[in-house]
Amino acid sequence: MQPTLKQCSAFVLAALALASAQADTVIVNANGYTLNTKGDLVQFAALAFDDNGKILAVGSAAEVAAKAPNARQVDVKGRTVLPGLIDAHGHVFGLGQMLTQLDLSQTASLPDALKAIGDYARANPGQGWLRGRGWNQENWKLGRFPTALDVDAVVSDRPVWFERVDGHAGWANSRALEAAGITDNTPDPAGGKIMRDAAGRATGVLVDAAKELVVKVLPAQTELEGRKVLERALAEMARVGLTGAHDAGLGVAEDRLYRAYADQGKLTARIYGMIGGTQGDFDVLAKNGPLKTYGKDMYALRAVKLYSDGALGSRGAALIKPYSDEPHSHGLLFYKTSEMDAMMKKAMARGYQVNVHAIGDAGNHQILDIYQKELAATKSAAQRHRIEHAQVVTQADIGRFKTLGIIPSMQPTHATSDKNMAESRVGPERIKGVYAWRSFLHQGSRIACGSDFPVESPNPFFGIHAAVTRQDASGQPIAGWYPNQAMSLKEAFRCFTLDAAYAGHAENSLGSLEPGKWADFIVVDQDLFKVSPYDIYKTGVLQTWVAGKAVYTK
Repeated sequence: MQPTLKQCSAFVLAALALASAQADTVIVNANGYTLNTKGDLVQFAALAFDDNGKILAVGSAAEVAAKAPNARQVDVKGRTVLPGLIDAHGHVFGLGQMLTQLDLSQTASLPDALKAIGDYARANPGQGWLRGRGWNQENWKLGRFPTALDVDAVVSDRPVWFERVDGHAGWANSRALEAAGITDNTPDPAGGKIMRDAAGRATGVLVDAAKELVVKVLPAQTELEGRKVLERALAEMARVGLTGAHDAGLGVAEDRLYRAYADQGKLTARIYGMIGGTQGDFDVLAKNGPLKTYGKDMYALRAVKLYSDGALGSRGAALIKPYSDEPHSHGLLFYKTSEMDAMMKKAMARGYQVNVHAIGDAGNHQILDIYQKELAATKSAAQRHRIEHAQVVTQADIGRFKTLGIIPSMQPTHATSDKNMAESRVGPERIKGVYAWRSFLHQGSRIACGSDFPVESPNPFFGIHAAVTRQDASGQPIAGWYPNQAMSLKEAFRCFTLDAAYAGHAENSLGSLEPGKWADFIVVDQDLFKVSPYDIYKTGVLQTWVAGKAVYTK
């Protein structure tokens, strides 16, 4: 049932207290949609905001004109206006790096990838290390992981390092293995795996913690390179309609850049930061406690990101029972429970929201057990702790999310990307608790949606489409992949707006277009609530506004 303009009267009444403020701008002739504080879908035709970027009134043209009679008018010519979308789990600098390095995500086979690598090497003759991301041996139908020998055939004169699409494995050539000091006799580090052939020789693929053997010898990024990476990421986020993102793992260098960009008015998306880990950078960044807001709500640093296990595609996700397609493997828990407990408790006791990556059912179970213990000890439920991904969860543990008040932070496009291999990994019974959005929603959990960019595209309309249809962009599978776990359109819209804002303690200032909130909104080229659900992913962004300022125009 479509909302009516009459439903906006409450918005206008709520604006009376702000009526004396001067409205600088009114968006007119809009086909607008937003959620209200109750979660109801509301339509509007006009939106007024002051020169500070705060919303004064939302409603019909006449209602808003009465509140802002002398304001500058911006006519959007009947286009659809939506609240700015928020990605609750992304890697901003990772996105920028992918846009400045070799992207292998669209390669269809190993030969295709090797050609791209060879072309990239020839186009960058003076570059030392060659780096990139996005390969996926499942898409290549290779039946194995790639090897150093494969890539040596096209680049042998300098080291190369390409991260898998999920970021939980890396592919090196022989020069890179040599630079990292990796030999056939190098032991697997705790929480990691050096892939080996039948003869025990290191093949060139490093999983999870083993990646650090190469990462630690990569050339350090300069501040100038960091700025270029950040600017590329911000431009891409604005282009796809993201006015905010929760950056899942940052350190001192990234924090410094975010603050500088906020100070200079160059931060064009609101960043909710998660400190990566509870050592080193955490001790520096947490010296004065959580940073709840900075630069007119453009930046916050009040969360910590930890890792329980690896990823499903590389079989690093920790499972209670063995992988169905690799019966000798359970995946990897990164830490003993006592070690993980100590890290979580440290962050919780310092006032930080704790957001733990957990993909396998053993990883999720470990973290829920620790939350159950430490929530009582630290009395930190108000910090809104989260589990990031929550991909493979037992039926019993799904219920514990609600009981313990843990937010499931989930990425809809992971399901449509992983559908080709997920059931082979976990089998027909465990699949019932895989990407189980409906099960979480049914019990009253608030899902914060994101993409995990650059693992997936940062385009939030891809995520909304996947959440509603359980299909990929090619329309497969026709009936949807386990469609009983799909979201409604309003639920998917909410998980990228109000509930993503809630997961970042920002529901009172972001996530919907209501008086007193920031004027973060987008103008798009089709009506999200009238087009076929199967066409949602085709939605294009025409304008992106943050705090009443246009940061992108197509």
